[in-house]
Amino acid sequence: MLRLIATAVMLAAPVPAWATEFKPVSDKSEFLSLVQDRELRIGLYRLSLAVLPDGQIKGSALGWSITGSWAWKDGYFCREMDWSGMEIDYDCQLVEAQGAEKLRFTVDQGAGDSAVFRLR
Repeated sequence: MLRLIATAVMLAAPVPAWATEFKPVSDKSEFLSLVQDRELRIGLYRLSLAVLPDGQIKGSALGWSITGSWAWKDGYFCREMDWSGMEIDYDCQLVEAQGAEKLRFTVDQGAGDSAVFRLR
């Protein structure tokens, strides 16, 4: 059951490509300018993450803590996380922005499912 919730928390519902105009985030400095001093949120799961410049990830989902680390590699956001004792596997993800309001992360370097986060 926890794995099912973890998968839902980290992937959210796929978003059709035509629904919004997202543009690829091309480098680490662009990514950091979007997330600096902001939270990434998915309200449905009470998911809130801070992606910090020092490579840390901190937050919570459904009331349980999330910790992790990240790096920018070859144009992708690569991360590993722990959700209250459950490991979330290392993955490199395509990041796309819709202005400065939303970020879409697509697993498997853009070949898998996507999750859209609001920036607050």
